[in-house]
Amino acid sequence: MCGRTACSLGADNLRRACAYRDSRGRQRQPEWIRAERYRPSYNKGPQSSGPVLLSRRHLQQDADSSERVLMDMRWGLVPSWFKKDDPSKMQFNTSNCRSDTMLKKSSYKGALLQGKRCVVLADGFYEWQQQSGGKQPYFIYFPQTKDAVAKEKEGEEEWRGWRLLTMAGIFDCWEPPAGGEMLYTYTIITVDASKDVSFIHHMPAILDGDEAIRKWLDFAEVPTQEAVKLIQPTENIVFHPVSTFVNSVRNNAPQCLAPIELGAKKEAEATPSSKTMLGWLKNSQEGSPQKKENDLPRWTSQFIHSPSPKKTSADILQQWLGKEGQPAAKKRKA
Repeated sequence: MCGRTACSLGADNLRRACAYRDSRGRQRQPEWIRAERYRPSYNKGPQSSGPVLLSRRHLQQDADSSERVLMDMRWGLVPSWFKKDDPSKMQFNTSNCRSDTMLKKSSYKGALLQGKRCVVLADGFYEWQQQSGGKQPYFIYFPQTKDAVAKEKEGEEEWRGWRLLTMAGIFDCWEPPAGGEMLYTYTIITVDASKDVSFIHHMPAILDGDEAIRKWLDFAEVPTQEAVKLIQPTENIVFHPVSTFVNSVRNNAPQCLAPIELGAKKEAEATPSSKTMLGWLKNSQEGSPQKKENDLPRWTSQFIHSPSPKKTSADILQQWLGKEGQPAAKKRKA
């Protein structure tokens, strides 16, 4: 299950990274709604807020349903029908919803059938693997190009930085029974990643590419029964182990997602993928949480594992987790 994410881009860069083409083929950037509420973070947990994409028509009835807006919402869906005066009084966890039950459970079914579909944005998400010595965290994200750095040329409109992970979500808006400001909340849809791996059963439903994002968001053109077909496992991910520094949600620094080498006694030669990650972490980003460059942790990497196109979801997760619950990186000879 997805219990922790990172989204470190500042508000302006996040908007640029979400550029898209509308129904007329025009290049657009989504407008921020209440951008002042957004706070970048390297370590977001449930009940915190995070950025999502949604169709503008949810907020403006006469808007083009293909037009997108950015909004900061709270992670952990509160159904519109919830009657208590405090959403924290909900007795069940709604940070994730399973794809096989989302049309059965009342917490999600109503919102989903009303087209309240959103895309949750993140640099990537964290997952923990159980080992004999405890749990080892991993950071999981889209493969990146070698020039995916955050430092952009002045005046350049096209985003050439980090490719954001785009996860399918459901949102709802709840109004306190006594009246007051509407609370927008979301849940991340999860899918059965592999029936053959006992360590991880579900992972976020990742929308890979703008066409999948378009279909998921445009509820007026794409009905629910068609949209749910997009909810499938993906193999287009890479991952690396990170420090247990991320275990505490109070820790919010680049160290959370910096690669480490499991069992390493000395620094290994940096790979192109690790250099991409380091460049991304070191370059200052407008509005992002930062530490001085000299404060960044030193790390090494040999662990960016790009799955073969011929492998199944079970294969790639088995490669990641190892047959006996040990990381795949540990089983290979140096």
